[in-house]
Amino acid sequence: MELHNGNLYWPTTESEDIVLERPMKRERYDVLVIGSGMSGVLTAYTLHQDGVDVAVVDKGKVGAGSTAANTGLIQYSNDIMLHELADQIGEADAVRFYRLCAEAVDALDDVAATVGANDVYLRRDSLCFASCDEDVTKLKREYEMLTRHGFFAEWLDRDALKARFPFEKPAALVTKGDAEVNPLTLSRQVVRHLSKAGVPFFEETEVTDVVPDGDGWLVMTPQPHEMFYANHIIFATGYGASPLLDPHRIELNRSYAIATNPLPHFDDWDGQALIWETKRPYLYVRTTVDGRIIAGGLDEEKPETPHSEALIRKRAERIKQEVETLFPMYELTVEYAWAALFGESIDQLPFIGEHPDRPHLYYLLGYGGNGTVYSMLGSRLLSDLVRGIDNDDTRIVRLDRTRQSDTVRP
Repeated sequence: MELHNGNLYWPTTESEDIVLERPMKRERYDVLVIGSGMSGVLTAYTLHQDGVDVAVVDKGKVGAGSTAANTGLIQYSNDIMLHELADQIGEADAVRFYRLCAEAVDALDDVAATVGANDVYLRRDSLCFASCDEDVTKLKREYEMLTRHGFFAEWLDRDALKARFPFEKPAALVTKGDAEVNPLTLSRQVVRHLSKAGVPFFEETEVTDVVPDGDGWLVMTPQPHEMFYANHIIFATGYGASPLLDPHRIELNRSYAIATNPLPHFDDWDGQALIWETKRPYLYVRTTVDGRIIAGGLDEEKPETPHSEALIRKRAERIKQEVETLFPMYELTVEYAWAALFGESIDQLPFIGEHPDRPHLYYLLGYGGNGTVYSMLGSRLLSDLVRGIDNDDTRIVRLDRTRQSDTVRP
Protein backbone atom coordinates (compact mmCIF):
# COMPACT_ATOMS: atom_id res chain seq x y z
CA MET A 1 0.00 0.00 0.00
CA GLU A 2 1.39 3.39 -1.04
CA LEU A 3 1.07 5.95 1.75
CA HIS A 4 1.79 8.99 -0.41
CA ASN A 5 2.47 10.11 -3.96
CA GLY A 6 3.70 13.35 -5.45
CA ASN A 7 6.50 15.76 -4.62
CA LEU A 8 7.05 15.89 -0.85
CA TYR A 9 8.44 19.01 0.81
CA TRP A 10 9.90 17.82 4.13
CA PRO A 11 12.65 15.57 2.68
CA THR A 12 14.12 18.66 0.97
CA THR A 13 14.67 20.26 4.38
CA GLU A 14 17.01 17.47 5.51
CA SER A 15 20.62 17.98 4.47
CA GLU A 16 21.51 14.33 4.90
CA ASP A 17 19.77 11.00 5.30
CA ILE A 18 19.91 9.31 8.64
CA VAL A 19 22.29 6.33 8.58
CA LEU A 20 21.96 3.67 11.25
CA GLU A 21 24.32 0.77 11.70
CA ARG A 22 22.67 -2.63 11.90
CA PRO A 23 22.61 -3.48 15.63
CA MET A 24 23.45 -6.85 17.11
CA LYS A 25 20.24 -8.66 17.95
CA ARG A 26 19.81 -9.66 21.57
CA GLU A 27 18.11 -12.84 22.72
CA ARG A 28 15.13 -10.99 24.20
CA TYR A 29 13.79 -7.47 24.66
CA ASP A 30 11.39 -6.15 27.23
CA VAL A 31 9.43 -4.12 24.63
CA LEU A 32 9.59 -4.36 20.86
CA VAL A 33 8.03 -1.42 19.01
CA ILE A 34 6.94 -2.25 15.46
CA GLY A 35 7.07 0.86 13.31
CA SER A 36 9.54 3.75 13.21
CA GLY A 37 7.27 6.57 12.12
CA MET A 38 6.27 9.34 14.47
CA SER A 39 4.19 7.10 16.74
CA GLY A 40 6.89 4.44 16.94
CA VAL A 41 9.80 6.73 17.71
CA LEU A 42 7.84 8.76 20.27
CA THR A 43 6.79 5.53 21.97
CA ALA A 44 10.40 4.34 22.05
CA TYR A 45 11.47 7.72 23.38
CA THR A 46 9.00 7.69 26.26
CA LEU A 47 9.77 4.08 27.16
CA HIS A 48 13.50 4.80 27.15
CA GLN A 49 12.95 7.90 29.30
CA ASP A 50 11.07 5.69 31.75
CA GLY A 51 13.92 3.18 31.93
CA VAL A 52 12.34 0.46 29.81
CA ASP A 53 14.48 -1.82 27.62
CA VAL A 54 13.12 -1.15 24.12
CA ALA A 55 14.00 -1.93 20.50
CA VAL A 56 12.36 -0.77 17.25
CA VAL A 57 11.80 -2.67 14.01
CA ASP A 58 10.48 -1.35 10.70
CA LYS A 59 9.94 -2.92 7.30
CA GLY A 60 11.46 0.17 5.65
CA LYS A 61 13.71 3.06 6.57
CA VAL A 62 12.99 5.28 9.56
CA GLY A 63 10.65 8.15 8.74
CA ALA A 64 9.95 6.91 5.21
CA GLY A 65 6.22 6.37 5.70
CA SER A 66 3.48 8.85 6.51
CA THR A 67 5.79 11.02 8.62
CA ALA A 68 7.34 12.52 5.48
CA ALA A 69 3.88 13.53 4.22
CA ASN A 70 2.60 14.86 7.55
CA THR A 71 1.74 18.56 7.33
CA GLY A 72 2.88 19.18 10.90
CA LEU A 73 -0.02 21.03 12.55
CA ILE A 74 0.13 20.28 16.28
CA GLN A 75 -3.22 21.08 17.90
CA TYR A 76 -4.97 19.91 21.01
CA SER A 77 -8.34 20.60 19.41
CA ASN A 78 -9.62 17.67 17.44
CA ASP A 79 -11.47 16.95 14.23
CA ILE A 80 -14.40 16.39 16.56
CA MET A 81 -15.03 19.51 18.64
CA LEU A 82 -15.10 19.32 22.42
CA HIS A 83 -18.86 19.86 22.69
CA GLU A 84 -19.46 17.23 20.00
CA LEU A 85 -17.20 14.77 21.78
CA ALA A 86 -19.04 15.51 25.04
CA ASP A 87 -22.32 14.57 23.36
CA GLN A 88 -20.67 11.33 22.25
CA ILE A 89 -18.78 10.11 25.34
CA GLY A 90 -19.89 12.42 28.14
CA GLU A 91 -18.56 15.80 29.19
CA ALA A 92 -16.12 14.60 31.84
CA ASP A 93 -14.34 12.15 29.55
CA ALA A 94 -14.37 14.57 26.62
CA VAL A 95 -12.76 17.31 28.72
CA ARG A 96 -10.22 14.84 30.09
CA PHE A 97 -9.29 13.74 26.56
CA TYR A 98 -8.81 17.35 25.48
CA ARG A 99 -6.61 17.96 28.51
CA LEU A 100 -4.52 14.91 27.61
CA CYS A 101 -4.07 16.33 24.11
CA ALA A 102 -3.01 19.72 25.51
CA GLU A 103 -0.52 17.99 27.80
CA ALA A 104 0.79 16.03 24.81
CA VAL A 105 1.53 19.28 22.95
CA ASP A 106 3.59 20.47 25.94
CA ALA A 107 5.35 17.09 26.06
CA LEU A 108 6.23 17.38 22.37
CA ASP A 109 7.77 20.76 23.14
CA ASP A 110 9.99 19.06 25.73
CA VAL A 111 10.93 16.27 23.31
CA ALA A 112 11.92 18.77 20.63
CA ALA A 113 14.14 20.65 23.08
CA THR A 114 15.75 17.46 24.37
CA VAL A 115 16.63 16.02 20.95
CA GLY A 116 17.75 19.31 19.41
CA ALA A 117 14.72 20.03 17.23
CA ASN A 118 13.33 23.09 19.01
CA ASP A 119 14.17 25.22 15.97
CA VAL A 120 11.55 23.33 13.96
CA TYR A 121 8.95 23.11 16.74
CA LEU A 122 7.33 26.54 17.15
CA ARG A 123 4.40 27.33 19.41
CA ARG A 124 1.44 28.93 17.64
CA ASP A 125 -2.12 30.01 18.32
CA SER A 126 -4.88 28.40 16.29
CA LEU A 127 -7.70 30.17 14.48
CA CYS A 128 -10.83 28.24 13.57
CA PHE A 129 -13.31 30.27 11.54
CA ALA A 130 -16.96 29.64 10.80
CA SER A 131 -17.15 28.64 7.16
CA CYS A 132 -20.71 29.95 6.83
CA ASP A 133 -23.32 31.78 8.89
CA GLU A 134 -24.97 28.51 9.86
CA ASP A 135 -21.78 27.37 11.64
CA VAL A 136 -21.59 30.34 14.01
CA THR A 137 -23.86 28.67 16.57
CA LYS A 138 -21.70 25.55 16.61
CA LEU A 139 -18.51 27.56 16.97
CA LYS A 140 -20.07 29.65 19.77
CA ARG A 141 -21.03 26.52 21.65
CA GLU A 142 -17.44 25.30 21.35
CA TYR A 143 -16.14 28.61 22.69
CA GLU A 144 -18.45 28.42 25.69
CA MET A 145 -17.46 24.85 26.55
CA LEU A 146 -13.75 25.50 26.18
CA THR A 147 -13.83 28.57 28.42
CA ARG A 148 -16.07 26.87 30.98
CA HIS A 149 -13.43 24.18 31.43
CA GLY A 150 -10.45 26.50 31.64
CA PHE A 151 -9.11 26.31 28.09
CA PHE A 152 -8.09 29.69 26.73
CA ALA A 153 -10.40 30.76 23.94
CA GLU A 154 -11.04 34.13 22.37
CA TRP A 155 -14.21 34.91 20.41
CA LEU A 156 -13.86 37.05 17.30
CA ASP A 157 -16.96 38.38 15.62
CA ARG A 158 -16.85 39.41 11.98
CA ASP A 159 -15.39 42.87 12.68
CA ALA A 160 -12.81 41.66 15.20
CA LEU A 161 -11.64 38.98 12.80
CA LYS A 162 -11.37 41.43 9.94
CA ALA A 163 -9.25 43.75 12.09
CA ARG A 164 -6.62 41.03 12.60
CA PHE A 165 -6.72 39.05 9.36
CA PRO A 166 -7.16 40.05 5.71
CA PHE A 167 -10.25 37.93 5.17
CA GLU A 168 -13.86 38.18 6.25
CA LYS A 169 -15.78 35.33 7.86
CA PRO A 170 -18.89 35.25 10.09
CA ALA A 171 -16.89 34.54 13.27
CA ALA A 172 -13.78 32.79 14.54
CA LEU A 173 -12.32 31.17 17.62
CA VAL A 174 -8.72 31.67 18.75
CA THR A 175 -7.10 29.09 21.01
CA LYS A 176 -3.60 28.95 22.48
CA GLY A 177 -1.16 26.16 23.21
CA ASP A 178 -0.65 24.66 19.74
CA ALA A 179 2.43 24.41 17.53
CA GLU A 180 3.81 23.79 14.08
CA VAL A 181 6.61 21.31 13.40
CA ASN A 182 8.78 19.84 10.72
CA PRO A 183 7.69 16.27 11.46
CA LEU A 184 10.46 14.56 9.53
CA THR A 185 13.22 16.51 11.27
CA LEU A 186 11.64 15.93 14.68
CA SER A 187 11.27 12.19 14.15
CA ARG A 188 14.81 11.83 12.80
CA GLN A 189 16.25 13.81 15.68
CA VAL A 190 14.43 11.51 18.09
CA VAL A 191 15.94 8.52 16.28
CA ARG A 192 19.44 10.02 16.45
CA HIS A 193 18.97 10.76 20.14
CA LEU A 194 17.80 7.22 20.90
CA SER A 195 20.45 5.58 18.74
CA LYS A 196 23.19 7.45 20.59
CA ALA A 197 21.62 6.27 23.84
CA GLY A 198 21.88 2.65 22.70
CA VAL A 199 18.31 1.97 21.58
CA PRO A 200 18.54 -0.49 18.66
CA PHE A 201 16.70 0.19 15.38
CA PHE A 202 16.25 -2.69 12.96
CA GLU A 203 15.42 -1.15 9.60
CA GLU A 204 14.20 -3.11 6.56
CA THR A 205 12.95 -5.85 8.85
CA GLU A 206 9.43 -6.89 7.94
CA VAL A 207 7.28 -8.49 10.63
CA THR A 208 5.30 -11.35 9.11
CA ASP A 209 3.62 -12.70 12.23
CA VAL A 210 3.55 -12.57 16.00
CA VAL A 211 3.12 -15.74 18.03
CA PRO A 212 2.54 -16.12 21.78
CA ASP A 213 5.64 -17.40 23.55
CA GLY A 214 5.04 -18.13 27.21
CA ASP A 215 4.46 -14.80 28.91
CA GLY A 216 5.77 -12.91 25.87
CA TRP A 217 5.80 -12.96 22.09
CA LEU A 218 7.82 -14.38 19.23
CA VAL A 219 8.08 -11.98 16.31
CA MET A 220 8.56 -13.64 12.92
CA THR A 221 10.37 -12.14 9.92
CA PRO A 222 11.13 -13.58 6.45
CA GLN A 223 14.62 -14.46 7.70
CA PRO A 224 14.48 -17.40 10.16
CA HIS A 225 17.64 -16.21 11.90
CA GLU A 226 16.02 -12.82 12.59
CA MET A 227 13.22 -13.79 14.93
CA PHE A 228 12.72 -11.55 17.95
CA TYR A 229 11.55 -12.44 21.43
CA ALA A 230 9.91 -9.75 23.54
CA ASN A 231 7.93 -9.54 26.74
CA HIS A 232 5.70 -6.86 25.19
CA ILE A 233 4.93 -5.81 21.61
CA ILE A 234 3.62 -2.41 20.57
CA PHE A 235 2.24 -1.98 17.07
CA ALA A 236 2.80 1.62 15.99
CA THR A 237 2.24 0.92 12.33
CA GLY A 238 0.41 4.09 11.30
CA TYR A 239 -1.95 3.41 8.42
CA GLY A 240 -0.40 0.05 7.64
CA ALA A 241 -1.84 -3.29 8.68
CA SER A 242 -2.24 -3.99 12.39
CA PRO A 243 -2.19 -7.75 13.02
CA LEU A 244 -4.94 -9.29 15.13
CA LEU A 245 -7.22 -6.26 14.80
CA ASP A 246 -10.29 -6.13 12.61
CA PRO A 247 -9.85 -3.05 10.39
CA HIS A 248 -13.51 -2.53 9.45
CA ARG A 249 -14.03 0.27 11.99
CA ILE A 250 -11.19 2.24 10.43
CA GLU A 251 -11.66 4.32 7.31
CA LEU A 252 -8.74 5.10 5.03
CA ASN A 253 -9.14 8.23 2.93
CA ARG A 254 -6.81 10.46 1.00
CA SER A 255 -5.97 14.12 1.25
CA TYR A 256 -3.91 16.66 -0.68
CA ALA A 257 -1.32 19.20 0.43
CA ILE A 258 0.93 21.87 -0.99
CA ALA A 259 3.99 23.88 -0.03
CA THR A 260 4.32 27.25 -1.71
CA ASN A 261 7.23 29.41 -2.70
CA PRO A 262 8.98 31.27 0.15
CA LEU A 263 7.39 34.64 0.95
CA PRO A 264 9.24 37.72 2.20
CA HIS A 265 6.98 38.27 5.22
CA PHE A 266 3.72 37.36 6.94
CA ASP A 267 2.85 40.84 8.19
CA ASP A 268 -0.83 40.34 7.39
CA TRP A 269 -1.03 37.01 9.22
CA ASP A 270 -1.57 37.66 12.92
CA GLY A 271 0.93 35.57 14.87
CA GLN A 272 1.21 33.13 11.95
CA ALA A 273 -1.60 31.24 13.63
CA LEU A 274 -2.59 27.79 12.42
CA ILE A 275 -5.80 28.24 10.43
CA TRP A 276 -8.65 25.84 9.88
CA GLU A 277 -12.41 26.00 9.54
CA THR A 278 -15.71 24.43 10.60
CA LYS A 279 -16.77 22.77 7.35
CA ARG A 280 -15.83 19.18 6.57
CA PRO A 281 -13.60 18.43 4.83
CA TYR A 282 -11.75 21.52 5.97
CA LEU A 283 -8.96 23.68 4.62
CA TYR A 284 -5.95 24.05 6.93
CA VAL A 285 -3.07 26.48 6.53
CA ARG A 286 0.24 27.08 8.32
CA THR A 287 3.65 28.64 7.72
CA THR A 288 7.16 27.18 7.77
CA VAL A 289 10.46 28.39 9.20
CA ASP A 290 11.73 29.16 5.69
CA GLY A 291 8.74 31.35 4.84
CA ARG A 292 6.50 28.99 2.92
CA ILE A 293 2.81 28.27 3.32
CA ILE A 294 1.71 24.69 3.78
CA ALA A 295 -1.96 24.06 3.14
CA GLY A 296 -4.10 21.00 2.69
CA GLY A 297 -7.58 19.61 2.33
CA LEU A 298 -9.92 18.31 -0.37
CA ASP A 299 -10.22 14.98 1.44
CA GLU A 300 -11.65 12.15 -0.65
CA GLU A 301 -13.20 8.89 0.50
CA LYS A 302 -10.80 6.75 -1.49
CA PRO A 303 -8.41 4.34 0.26
CA GLU A 304 -5.54 4.75 -2.17
CA THR A 305 -3.27 7.55 -3.29
CA PRO A 306 -3.64 8.80 -6.88
CA HIS A 307 -0.92 7.98 -9.41
CA SER A 308 -1.94 10.78 -11.73
CA GLU A 309 0.46 13.71 -11.44
CA ALA A 310 -2.06 15.80 -13.35
CA LEU A 311 -4.75 15.06 -10.73
CA ILE A 312 -2.42 15.99 -7.87
CA ARG A 313 -1.51 19.25 -9.62
CA LYS A 314 -5.18 20.00 -10.25
CA ARG A 315 -6.04 19.52 -6.58
CA ALA A 316 -2.98 21.55 -5.60
CA GLU A 317 -4.16 24.45 -7.72
CA ARG A 318 -7.56 24.37 -5.98
CA ILE A 319 -5.90 24.47 -2.56
CA LYS A 320 -3.73 27.40 -3.66
CA GLN A 321 -6.81 29.27 -4.84
CA GLU A 322 -8.47 28.74 -1.44
CA VAL A 323 -5.38 30.11 0.30
CA GLU A 324 -5.39 33.10 -2.05
CA THR A 325 -8.98 33.90 -1.05
CA LEU A 326 -7.71 34.24 2.53
CA PHE A 327 -4.49 36.07 1.68
CA PRO A 328 -4.94 37.81 -1.68
CA MET A 329 -1.85 39.98 -1.13
CA TYR A 330 0.54 37.00 -1.38
CA GLU A 331 1.93 35.99 -4.77
CA LEU A 332 1.81 32.22 -4.52
CA THR A 333 3.14 29.40 -6.62
CA VAL A 334 2.94 25.71 -5.80
CA GLU A 335 6.45 24.32 -5.49
CA TYR A 336 5.52 21.00 -3.85
CA ALA A 337 2.29 19.04 -4.15
CA TRP A 338 1.43 15.61 -2.81
CA ALA A 339 -1.38 13.29 -1.86
CA ALA A 340 -1.36 11.03 1.18
CA LEU A 341 -3.51 8.50 2.96
CA PHE A 342 -4.92 9.25 6.37
CA GLY A 343 -7.00 7.10 8.68
CA GLU A 344 -10.05 7.92 10.74
CA SER A 345 -11.89 5.85 13.31
CA ILE A 346 -15.65 6.01 13.16
CA ASP A 347 -15.81 7.83 16.51
CA GLN A 348 -12.88 10.20 15.73
CA LEU A 349 -10.74 8.88 18.60
CA PRO A 350 -7.46 6.96 18.38
CA PHE A 351 -7.06 3.31 19.32
CA ILE A 352 -4.49 3.03 22.10
CA GLY A 353 -4.06 0.20 24.56
CA GLU A 354 -3.69 -3.50 25.20
CA HIS A 355 -5.47 -6.12 23.15
CA PRO A 356 -8.39 -7.27 25.33
CA ASP A 357 -7.74 -10.96 24.66
CA ARG A 358 -3.97 -11.08 24.11
CA PRO A 359 -1.92 -9.92 27.09
CA HIS A 360 1.22 -7.87 26.45
CA LEU A 361 0.15 -6.97 22.90
CA TYR A 362 -0.46 -3.24 22.48
CA TYR A 363 -1.42 -0.76 19.78
CA LEU A 364 -0.87 2.93 19.19
CA LEU A 365 -3.03 3.87 16.22
CA GLY A 366 -3.43 7.64 16.13
CA TYR A 367 -6.16 7.92 13.52
CA GLY A 368 -7.37 11.43 12.77
CA GLY A 369 -6.02 14.89 12.05
CA ASN A 370 -4.05 14.98 15.34
CA GLY A 371 -1.87 11.95 14.74
CA THR A 372 1.33 13.39 16.21
CA VAL A 373 -0.49 14.60 19.32
CA TYR A 374 -2.15 11.20 19.70
CA SER A 375 1.26 9.55 19.30
CA MET A 376 2.72 11.55 22.17
CA LEU A 377 -0.38 10.99 24.30
CA GLY A 378 -0.38 7.28 23.52
CA SER A 379 3.29 6.83 24.30
CA ARG A 380 2.63 7.90 27.89
CA LEU A 381 -0.39 5.63 28.28
CA LEU A 382 1.48 2.63 26.86
CA SER A 383 4.53 3.23 29.01
CA ASP A 384 2.30 3.04 32.06
CA LEU A 385 0.61 -0.13 30.80
CA VAL A 386 3.80 -2.07 30.05
CA ARG A 387 5.21 -1.06 33.44
CA GLY A 388 2.09 -2.27 35.23
CA ILE A 389 0.93 1.21 36.30
CA ASP A 390 -2.82 1.74 36.43
CA ASN A 391 -3.93 4.66 34.29
CA ASP A 392 -7.64 5.38 34.17
CA ASP A 393 -7.23 7.48 31.02
CA THR A 394 -6.66 4.35 28.95
CA ARG A 395 -10.36 3.51 29.04
CA ILE A 396 -11.22 6.52 26.85
CA VAL A 397 -9.18 5.20 23.92
CA ARG A 398 -9.19 1.48 24.67
CA LEU A 399 -9.47 -0.98 21.80
CA ASP A 400 -12.76 -2.48 22.99
CA ARG A 401 -14.55 0.76 23.83
CA THR A 402 -17.40 -0.49 21.65
CA ARG A 403 -18.56 -4.05 21.25
CA GLN A 404 -15.48 -6.22 21.15
CA SER A 405 -16.79 -8.07 18.11
CA ASP A 406 -16.77 -4.75 16.23
CA THR A 407 -13.11 -4.09 16.97
CA VAL A 408 -11.06 -7.17 17.66
CA ARG A 409 -10.63 -10.24 15.55
CA PRO A 410 -11.50 -13.38 17.51
